[in-house]
Amino acid sequence: MLFGMGNPLLDISAVVDKDFLDKFGLKPNDQILAEDKHKALFEEIVKRNKVEYHAGGSTQNSVKIAQWMLQKPHKVATFFGCIGKDDFGKILKKKAEEAHVDAHYYEQTEEPTGTCAACITGDNRSLVANLAAANCYKKEKHLDLDSNWELVEKAKVYYIAGFFLTVSPESILKVAKHASENNKIFCMNLSAPFISQFFKEPLMKVMPYVDILFGNETEAATFAKELGFETDDIAVIAHKTQNLPKENAKRQRLVVFTQGKDDTVATVGFLFALVQEQSLEECIRAGHYAANVIIRRVGCTFPEKPDFH
Repeated sequence: MLFGMGNPLLDISAVVDKDFLDKFGLKPNDQILAEDKHKALFEEIVKRNKVEYHAGGSTQNSVKIAQWMLQKPHKVATFFGCIGKDDFGKILKKKAEEAHVDAHYYEQTEEPTGTCAACITGDNRSLVANLAAANCYKKEKHLDLDSNWELVEKAKVYYIAGFFLTVSPESILKVAKHASENNKIFCMNLSAPFISQFFKEPLMKVMPYVDILFGNETEAATFAKELGFETDDIAVIAHKTQNLPKENAKRQRLVVFTQGKDDTVATVGFLFALVQEQSLEECIRAGHYAANVIIRRVGCTFPEKPDFH
């Protein structure tokens, strides 16, 4: 019913000390991409006491939380992405299974499974992401396979974060066109300002097929600047974005711009209600609920069952 495709990461969380941060040149509260000097970090952090593993990555988190809110039946949410044939890949598959997500990974041996280390000191988290295998998804080796494409065809709501434009824009376009041609709902997230800045061309190739566009106000402002909207009024930007060319005229584009840094969780609640064919008001209420629950917890985790009625 819900299909997501993106960059799967194994989230690895552990409490560390200042010496650990200093050793790898980390700030207490930061988000960075791993460099060569951080390779040993991932080996060291797993040796710590009370290491926690979770299936992560923007889109995988989204379908994971949507599945949690739906509860049953299990595996309503399907996810595609690329991992390595290694121990971290085995853990990631196990964690996706525990979350009842129907994950179908493209497994390869060139790069290790993508990871994101959360180095916790007190109330601070220093995140170090190593995309690795997540960057290696191949349309012709996975999405185009008949058995996998059948899973795409079964879905009625599609969600892909803009981050995946850096990996396989041709895969996004194939899924987006399928949704449009079959009057299904295709959703996308602007994800980060750099997507509009440096991946504008593939983004705008997909835009005519986007039924619902998510983003936060910073991403919206950058998007508007890149398209020459000449305004910083979020309401005006949303209206102009809504009126961009669209292939499926049966459904007007809906633009959801949120306040705050991370709009992913609000997006998820929205997707949950969409899958259940609920009203716009219910979609917004579900988004607020999901954001309220997750923001109070460490990482993308949640209680056993949602309390949403």
